[in-house]
Amino acid sequence: MSFTRISLPALAAIVVVCLAACTTPGPAPVVPGTTPVAKPQPATPAGATQTMQPSNFSALPGWARDDVREAWPAFMTSCSTLVKRAEWKSVCTAARQVNAGDQNAVRAFFETYFTPYKVLNQDGSDNGLVTGYYEPLLRGARKRGGVYQTPLYRAPEDLLTIDLASVYPDLKNMRLRGRVVGNKVVPYPSRAELLQSHALSGKELVWVDDPVEAFFLQVQGSGRVFMPDSNETVRLAYADQNGHPYKSIGRYLVDKGEMTLAQASAQGIKAWVAANPARQQELLNVNPSYIFFKEEKLLDPSKGPKGALGVPLTGQRSIAVDPQFIPLGAPVFLATTQPNSDVLLQRLVLAQDTGGAIRGPVRADYFWGFGDEAGDKAGGMKQRGLMWVLLPTGVAPR
Repeated sequence: MSFTRISLPALAAIVVVCLAACTTPGPAPVVPGTTPVAKPQPATPAGATQTMQPSNFSALPGWARDDVREAWPAFMTSCSTLVKRAEWKSVCTAARQVNAGDQNAVRAFFETYFTPYKVLNQDGSDNGLVTGYYEPLLRGARKRGGVYQTPLYRAPEDLLTIDLASVYPDLKNMRLRGRVVGNKVVPYPSRAELLQSHALSGKELVWVDDPVEAFFLQVQGSGRVFMPDSNETVRLAYADQNGHPYKSIGRYLVDKGEMTLAQASAQGIKAWVAANPARQQELLNVNPSYIFFKEEKLLDPSKGPKGALGVPLTGQRSIAVDPQFIPLGAPVFLATTQPNSDVLLQRLVLAQDTGGAIRGPVRADYFWGFGDEAGDKAGGMKQRGLMWVLLPTGVAPR
């Protein structure tokens, strides 16, 4: 049954019944903790502080020290999409004339064409959480056998995804996910329900050798799988999600008294599972969200996976944001610290992705890149930070 054949009154009824149960934001989730129930941005109460405050480049800590040439490729990647929008066209067109190897020219370009806006939380505070994510590498096979017993699935045909903004513009960046049963749209099954029912049988893309690593691949949203039998490496990119909000398994372990908040990193969770193998499935099923993948050829291993903007991510220069507050594609100056450290991390990055756990204005997920070293950095990153969005001068914050 095609969604286009559902009448508008029927759609209204569906939204009323299902909205709370199975809505998620439109673009791909990628973060340590992903795929949420997104909520429309509430109206600013009388007397409340707006979430963007005009600023200037001299207020950006570390702006003069950052080698902004390293952010230029990511910025130009953003421009490949943004140039199609009226408010970005002149800026992105002018960028083509900049000498990308001249740090002074790149810095002067941003200072000439952009105005920084300090990002504030809705209560007026300016401090927020900065986490990290990366592109992992798993080992797998095309067919089940030996150590390869954990499947990763393609999106099922009965998964219905409805862009709510097409009928309700106020619900921009929200989608309704479910399936048709009889003449009703009902929420799609949770992780536990899908796996216990074997409903995804026949939808296997690859089989991998570690169920916990498979879970964290879903948390990251995309990754690579090396298949020793064929000496082939493929990328599994985000395809869709079952519509259930992400729930943190780290938070579950903290709430159960199994570990402290400081220990609730990816590494800490993996260590807990290794020490408690009988409780592995209990833990993983705490998160009802389930991610489906699609296979992509790895044409250029130096490039990251595509984020929600639809362009490849750049290691240490791309971040995931909440698109209800931060415009996708925009440059952002991020002032935070290295994982588990007071060492400053102050640099220009690009808002090119979203994630289920990335909710609120001052909230970022920092993309560390590909591989084990990036994974170690991402797994330990839970820092406080400040953010400034750079908007083309003359373009008002929304």
